[in-house]
Amino acid sequence: MKAVAINGKKEFIVKEIDEPISNDKDVIIEITRAGICGSDIHYWVDGLPNGLVMGHEFAGKVIDCGDRTDLKVGDRVTALPISPCGNCEACKSANPQYCLQTWTDAVGLSVTNPGAFSKKVKVRSDMVLKVPDSISDNEVSMVEPTAVGLHAIHLADIKVGDKVLIIGGGIIGLVSAMFAKMEGASYVAVSETNEKRGEKSVALGVADEWFDVKREDAISNLLQKSNGGFDVVIECCGNSSAVSSALMCVKPGGKIVLVGVSTGAITVPLVIGVMRELIILGAIAYTKEEFASCIELMANKQIDVTKFVDDVVGLDDVQKSFERLTSGNDDAIKILIDPNK
Repeated sequence: MKAVAINGKKEFIVKEIDEPISNDKDVIIEITRAGICGSDIHYWVDGLPNGLVMGHEFAGKVIDCGDRTDLKVGDRVTALPISPCGNCEACKSANPQYCLQTWTDAVGLSVTNPGAFSKKVKVRSDMVLKVPDSISDNEVSMVEPTAVGLHAIHLADIKVGDKVLIIGGGIIGLVSAMFAKMEGASYVAVSETNEKRGEKSVALGVADEWFDVKREDAISNLLQKSNGGFDVVIECCGNSSAVSSALMCVKPGGKIVLVGVSTGAITVPLVIGVMRELIILGAIAYTKEEFASCIELMANKQIDVTKFVDDVVGLDDVQKSFERLTSGNDDAIKILIDPNK
C-alpha cells in the first residue's frame, strides 16, 4: 500500500509498504484522515529514524475487528496510538502516559508500527475507541492533539479569573488557549514569532491578545499586561527561549506547564524559578479518560476544533505541507491528510 516515510533531513518519500496483516487480536483500520503533529515535524527536521511512517492522529473505519467483540466492520473509530504495558503502577493508576513502554511500539512514532501517513494501520485493540457519526472525520483526527491540550489544562488547574499565557500558537497552544477560556480564565494571551499565527489566534476567538516575541519589549509588555506576571503559563514550544520566557512571565508562586518537547538539552535561567518559588510541571500525552472526554465534547458540540483545520491534502502533498507548517510566514495551524485523495 502507498505510504509516506522519512527519507533524510526534511525529506519524505512516497513508497509502497506491506499492508498490516490480521493476527486475530489487533484492530486493522482503514484511514480516512490523519493529522500532522508538532512531534512529526521534529522527526522530519532531524530526518530520523529513517524509514519511519508517521501519523499518530487519525480517523478511520474498522476492516478487521481483532479480538474486539463490540466492534464490527465499518465502525468509525480512532485510537490512542500508545503502547502501555497495562501491568505497571502507572497503567494500574490510569496514567499510561507514565508507562516506560508507552512509546516503544506507538503507532506512527516507532519504526515497528507504521502510522497513518498510509492507507491502513494496525492498532492494539484495547486502545481503539468508537466515535459517533455526529463527528466528522476531520474532528475525529483532531481528538489526539485536543486531548494533549486538555491534559495540559488539567495539570494547570486554572481558576476562574486567572490570567493565562500560552507560549506558541501551534495547534496544541491554541487548543490549550480554547480550554483555558472554558475553565474561566479572564485573560488569555498568546506569544508567537509568526505574526500570521498570532493574529489568527485572536481571530479564532481563543486568545484575547497576541504578543510578538521577536520584539525587544515583548517580556515587559507581557508583564505590564498581566500586572506583574501571569497566574499560569503553558509553554508549547520546547526551546530555550520559550521556557526562559515562561520563567520570566509567570508571577511569583505561579505555575508553568511544559508541553513543548525538546529532544536535546536547553539552557534556562532556573534561578528565577527558585527565587519566585514557581510550580513547574511537565505534561506528556493524556489519560484514556481525557481522550474519551474529547470525543464526548465534540459529539455534544461543546468544542469546535474544525476551525483550526487549514487544509486537507493527499499523500503526494505531505512534503509541501510540512514545508508550509515550518515556513514561519504562513498562518496554517493544522493540516490533515486524506490518504485516499
